[in-house]
Amino acid sequence: MSSLTPEFRRATEKDTDFLYRVYASTRQEEVQKAPWTSTQRQAFLAMQARAQDKHYRAHFPDGDYFIIVVKGQDAGRLYLSRTGKEIRIVDIALLPEFRGEGMGQNILQGILAEAHQKKVPVRIHVEKNNPALRLYQRLNFHACADKGVYWLMEYQPDSSSRMLKTDS
Repeated sequence: MSSLTPEFRRATEKDTDFLYRVYASTRQEEVQKAPWTSTQRQAFLAMQARAQDKHYRAHFPDGDYFIIVVKGQDAGRLYLSRTGKEIRIVDIALLPEFRGEGMGQNILQGILAEAHQKKVPVRIHVEKNNPALRLYQRLNFHACADKGVYWLMEYQPDSSSRMLKTDS
């Protein structure tokens, strides 16, 4: 479990390059398999990052778009949409050097605590081959819909407010 406490600040236009780095870091492995030059890969990733951002902002216009900051250093992004019926994790991603240290789990547990307080479910689309799928399962998310390459995962806070499952 990470002892670092993340801070959050609103993403602005000035964060475009950083947000591209975060996006590209989540797609590097799969894009490396394409028979393209480095320039072609970068152009593809930039196009995809812009398309994803446009999609998120069109579908979640009232969303909260945050930069995750750790010890003054930009570490990732967290995009949330809060309605009276759910908390939707639109996107959460950390740069590679911040992964695997419990930071994602800390952030998710904060979101789950908010869900308990508001008595609303938390939902997120997770690619079926995403290594973070195991983390969501440990935190009591379950697949509630098959969306092709994604699972729609859901966490339902129960009325007894039991402890969150965080071991293994």
